[in-house]
Amino acid sequence: ILSSLVTVFTGFLLASLIAIPIGIVTGLSNNLYKAINPLVQLLKPVSPLAWLPIVTMVVSAVYISDDPMFDKSYLNSAITVMLCCMWPTLINTAVGVSSVDKELINVSKVLRLGWFTKVYKIVLPSSIPMIFTGLRLSLSIGWMVLIAAEMLAQNPGLGKFVWDEFQNGSSSSLAKIMVAVFTIGIIGFLLDRLMYAIQAAFTFTNNR
Repeated sequence: ILSSLVTVFTGFLLASLIAIPIGIVTGLSNNLYKAINPLVQLLKPVSPLAWLPIVTMVVSAVYISDDPMFDKSYLNSAITVMLCCMWPTLINTAVGVSSVDKELINVSKVLRLGWFTKVYKIVLPSSIPMIFTGLRLSLSIGWMVLIAAEMLAQNPGLGKFVWDEFQNGSSSSLAKIMVAVFTIGIIGFLLDRLMYAIQAAFTFTNNR
């Protein structure tokens, strides 16, 4: 469980660090949004089963070391999670930024705020609910993708445990697999609740 959580959060954090800045820049430019959107729609449906062989070949060719800091199976799984779960965050961030009240944008122009100041003071606070919605979706997708990635990449974790028990074929394998399935579901639910709690802490509502 711990190995799976470390892997999924690595991929999720990498995806967030890439998707949120791109989403902000894309949301602020209508032309850039129109240019990037077809690429996003093209890559978003690609299965982790298709990404994993590509990632494995690239990591094997690039990550060469006599004393590697990370196992290649860990990198393969984490990067695959990143590639599959970044799209909801990117799309929701872009939509949230593009939906910011135009009057607020005009105020920033009147005050002659710099680009970074405008993003930090106006754009981010207004688009945080949409950004967190994307993050919740991304984390859920990342958790689902991780199990398949661990099975194929043989990265120690819940996915590999399920695959090993399937290959074992003993009389107790089915019971162990079912326990793992329920564990995966419970952890997925808890991860979503965690993201919801963080979202509530950073989002102001009429009820607070």
